[in-house]
Amino acid sequence: MSSFLRPPATGHELTEPSRIAAQYRAITSHLAITPPVSVVIPAMNEAENLPYVFKTLPEWIHEVVLVDGNSTDDTVEVARRLWPGVKVVKQVGKGKGDALISGFAACTGDIIVMVDADGSADGQEIVSYVSALVGGADFAKGSRFANGGGTDDMTGIRRLGNWALCALVNRKFGARYTDLCYGYNAFWRHCLDKITLDCTGFEIETLINIRVVKAGLKVQEVPSHEYLRIHGVSNLNAVRDGIRVLKVILREKRVPKSARPLRRPAALSVNVPRGEVS
Repeated sequence: MSSFLRPPATGHELTEPSRIAAQYRAITSHLAITPPVSVVIPAMNEAENLPYVFKTLPEWIHEVVLVDGNSTDDTVEVARRLWPGVKVVKQVGKGKGDALISGFAACTGDIIVMVDADGSADGQEIVSYVSALVGGADFAKGSRFANGGGTDDMTGIRRLGNWALCALVNRKFGARYTDLCYGYNAFWRHCLDKITLDCTGFEIETLINIRVVKAGLKVQEVPSHEYLRIHGVSNLNAVRDGIRVLKVILREKRVPKSARPLRRPAALSVNVPRGEVS
């Protein structure tokens, strides 16, 4: 992370220091970064929420990749109006996991950030995730329960379930998470070469959290505040999705590290284009 941004050259030709400085992306007048940052947003019928989501995204990010899950509203049109350079991926499968895998395949940035499209995440927090990665972490794990985090959108049963599942993962895999089922995360693109993504549903977030630990990647939690969904109704079901997460945990415990392939099956590979990109 650089703490100094050189001013651009005033002449017709850039000097060498100014040429190097031009590669930086200014975050503030005193802070700049070089790694390009891609933001992946899986969305289905989120036209009403996207204005709130895009409003918080920093101008300095490299690209926004919107994965459209066959929306029947104006999700794609709204996204293009709000962020003219948005890269739209038409999802060919179903489920949040499939959408994220499709989005990862379309990213060109060195850093990838996962953001929900319901307005619950504050895009201004991205700088904290990027800082953690540039500071040495491989995976920046958002946490609503780390010191400084919080949530406005969690019932008592969901809180209890998240705590129990998180404790189970920590015990079984030697992790030290304070939050498990939260989708606001960021990572260096090279992490995708060390973990396998082979599930298509909501439980992909738990799968990623487990496999980055099994792969020996350096994880740093980032305090994050989760806000209420602004419009619409969530598809989340505490019991159904909790059982799916538990099944992933139990399955992963039975698979030794040495047996986990480093390359993804072609059908779910993030190295293979998935869906139409526009």
